Amino acid sequence: MADKEMRAVFCETLMKLAAKDKNICLLEADLMKASGTLPFKTAYPQQTINVGVAEANLVGVASGLSAVGKIPFATTFGCFATRRAFDQFFLSANYAKLNVKLVGTDPGITAGFNGGTHMPFEDIGIVRLVPGINIIEPSDPLSLEKLLEASAAHYGCVYIRMARKPVPDIHKSGESFSLGKGKLLRDGKDLVIIALGAILVGEALKAADALAKQGVSAAVIDALSVKPLDRELILDYASKTGRVITAENHQIACGLGGAVAELFALERPTPMAMVGVQDEFGEVGTQDWLQERFKLTAAEIEKQAQKLLKK
Repeated sequence: MADKEMRAVFCETLMKLAAKDKNICLLEADLMKASGTLPFKTAYPQQTINVGVAEANLVGVASGLSAVGKIPFATTFGCFATRRAFDQFFLSANYAKLNVKLVGTDPGITAGFNGGTHMPFEDIGIVRLVPGINIIEPSDPLSLEKLLEASAAHYGCVYIRMARKPVPDIHKSGESFSLGKGKLLRDGKDLVIIALGAILVGEALKAADALAKQGVSAAVIDALSVKPLDRELILDYASKTGRVITAENHQIACGLGGAVAELFALERPTPMAMVGVQDEFGEVGTQDWLQERFKLTAAEIEKQAQKLLKK
């Protein structure tokens, strides 16, 4: 079966939620075709607002709607959702203790030919500074569907980092998902790979397979949430394996790697390595080329694992 577009899952799930709750609404910044949300507009025109190319206004309007009881999902490219609209999201939505769900699409190298200006390697880091925020990055269609449902049911602001393109299934039908919780995909005793997002979770599983052929038992965790971290799961596997690798389609500074390192520094010092973008800007290219360019690969995870095992 062909991999399903994440944006199609986003739209379908939002439509199911809107059918049950008229307070669910969609806000867009003139990217409905890119976000795949035109069917939502057709089905629920009274619950749809396109503010035009005005991302700060997008979040401001979403905050106003939340203040009168609506549950707004404000959607745009991740670079605009965070860099361009941060002040509004920080003050109008979060400081005011409202209920805005900000959806940043095309994270990291998934921006592809849109290039460095549209390639957010820093969006998680920006939003992590907001007190009390939930930050999630679903890794496949099922986790996206279930975490959207959880986000809608949760009162409070959420940043949803979402790929638009097709991604393979990682999780099994019937699994449950909660905000702030990761998923153990593979058990292991020699090290644990904590990965975030469809690209790196898939690469982590490939790396674990390659390491198994060398006699190395690697556990794999799909982080799913960067804030809050699944503290219990991560500390448990840090204790069990004694070595940790984080892998993400983001700068290692202030992203998943930074968050895990902070946790270990305060609670359980653990040898670790980080696979992610190393203090660089994005570039134009195919996703496959960009993945190699920024070393977001199973081969890099395997390389870092081998280094850790020698320490």
